[in-house]
Amino acid sequence: MRWLIFFLLLTFSNQSWAQKFIFPKLANQAKEVSRLIPKQWKLLDSAQGDLNQDKQQDLVLILEHLTAVDEDRAYGNYEVELITETQKPRILAVYFKKNGVYQLAAQNNDFVLRSEEGGKMGDPLKNLSIDSNKFTLSFEGGNDWRWKLNYQFAYDKKQWNLVAANNVYYHKDSGEMVDKQYDFVDRTIKTIVGSIFNRNILNSVDEDILVFGSPRTLMDFKKPWTWEVTKDNYL
Repeated sequence: MRWLIFFLLLTFSNQSWAQKFIFPKLANQAKEVSRLIPKQWKLLDSAQGDLNQDKQQDLVLILEHLTAVDEDRAYGNYEVELITETQKPRILAVYFKKNGVYQLAAQNNDFVLRSEEGGKMGDPLKNLSIDSNKFTLSFEGGNDWRWKLNYQFAYDKKQWNLVAANNVYYHKDSGEMVDKQYDFVDRTIKTIVGSIFNRNILNSVDEDILVFGSPRTLMDFKKPWTWEVTKDNYL
């Protein structure tokens, strides 16, 4: 009997450890920001501004879990290239403000890079801002070769479309740099090659038409670096 109990406990323990981390469903509405933060989570960053052109101060939040867990994170194609990492999950949440109440407009559990995904430079999350009815997320990381990523999203027809992005790849000592600037509204791409120390001197600039399929939205954009916009150009 004791062996049976031991076996059942061992089986249950293994199943518990194997369970996938479950993200909370955020509050649909609240008057105070503090009431939007679930237990075991903390507010990491926030920005306020009008996102749906109603002259109200909407809200974008980045939340972080208090403890590290095992997560499947995307590398390359999200559907087939996953790697399990132990780190603190993060949530991106957007709330519209109406009649003094914050109302949930979007929740994304994947897109914000985690604190361990920036290489030697540490936490890659650098900035969250709202301007001109759009919100922008900025990341930075790497080692000797470093990268900067900026993503700008706008609300249109009940979707959060990626409208612009910027991808800079450079060497911290030599200054060698490639800067790709994407405009998904006008469908153009500008590529600047040169030195990060002399951005306006002797740098070559090439502008071209940006050919891609359907616009990416926040909800189907699983993580930075997982969308091959054009051949060998990833965002």
